[in-house]
Amino acid sequence: MTNPVNTPPARPRSVQETGLPLNFLAGLALKAMYTRGSLLGHEIADALKLPFANVVDQVLNHLRRERLMEVKGAAAVGESSYRYAYTDWGRARARELMNQNEYSGPAPVGLEAYTARVKAQSLPSQAITPDALRRVLAHLVLSEALLNQLGPAVASGKAIFLFGNTGNGKTSIGEAVGVLPPGAIWIPYVVSVNEQIIKVFDPTQHQLISTTAETEKRSGALRYLSSKSEEYDQRWALIERPFIAVGGELTMKNFNLVYDPTTKDYQAPYQMKANGGIFLLDDFGRQRVQPRNLLNRWIVPLEKGEDYLTLETGQKINVPFDVLVFFATNLIPEDLVDEAYLRRIRYKIYVPDPTLEELREIFRREAAKRDISYSEEGWRYLIAEYYTKPKRTPRGVHPRDILDELVDIARFQGIPPTLSQELLDRACRAYFLQKTDAA
Repeated sequence: MTNPVNTPPARPRSVQETGLPLNFLAGLALKAMYTRGSLLGHEIADALKLPFANVVDQVLNHLRRERLMEVKGAAAVGESSYRYAYTDWGRARARELMNQNEYSGPAPVGLEAYTARVKAQSLPSQAITPDALRRVLAHLVLSEALLNQLGPAVASGKAIFLFGNTGNGKTSIGEAVGVLPPGAIWIPYVVSVNEQIIKVFDPTQHQLISTTAETEKRSGALRYLSSKSEEYDQRWALIERPFIAVGGELTMKNFNLVYDPTTKDYQAPYQMKANGGIFLLDDFGRQRVQPRNLLNRWIVPLEKGEDYLTLETGQKINVPFDVLVFFATNLIPEDLVDEAYLRRIRYKIYVPDPTLEELREIFRREAAKRDISYSEEGWRYLIAEYYTKPKRTPRGVHPRDILDELVDIARFQGIPPTLSQELLDRACRAYFLQKTDAA
């Protein structure tokens, strides 16, 4: 059976197969010319990300019959090379459409098609093996006990509560899980609901993968044999599985559609943009919203796998919620919410402080990244002076930060970075709070 994640969305062969009304597509074509000027037929097709043959050509013929558009010449032989421009009536109609909403871009995908694709490429539906999990977490130094807890939790697709001291890799764990194979999914640029436009693709959150040539994703051995870009529905983008992280800036408004009163269209909320991937709610408990209110908002999506969003008109729409949610905090879980709320989150995993042996391995790796020769003498000095004497608890982030400080100091002095006592002293004194140490 063909894996739906590997299969690009089928190219529409007619207006009907786009799932959109002819008049709606005609309006998009008019707005494309209103914002760009006269265009060749294939340029209009490119703007709408639809095939010219049997789809855009039918849209343009409709506009010509309605006397909203006319042919102004040709760049070459064939209708796709005709130059189209709107008539006076066409300009007036385009203005009316722009007043309704200013969206001009790829034709949207219907909510039903979007829902089906999200379910088909669900992360929990993929085979997540212990070996695969170990591979994506190999760059982190984690105990065997922690790995054994993470495996079943990630494979379940249920929400995961990561708690423990800051700087021990909770965010890094979420990021790493996001590249579990298969590491790519298809998402639409835009979804429409009753001709309301919801923008899903976000270049600040989604990483595009090229489909213009044969592409192999080593993370999941996925091959996209689409040497001809028109062979798949270009209204969809191939992206890395999303990893979206939010922190203390989060508000309840971020969980609903964001309406732009100027353009009269919507931005999808964080959790919709994260569908098929990871949503990390970092610093849980430090938002301006009470933790109980945040969990109340997530109860139905977490349990039913669907979310309810509200349009500006008051209409509620049902969208898929296929997100692996990580709640990460350095606060005590029982201090945030009561037991009844914590039960809603199936997996609660403590991320402990590293042991000294684990800290040494992290230190070795971080030193190697910076071309610093590891020195056992320097390591023992660091532990004795800055952990044993001040009774400091180690954190997984300490090696990275200390060595960054050390490199900065060495660069300023014009000397190679080494684990000398002098450089370690200067780096640690700049990094650690001395008054806290004395206390």
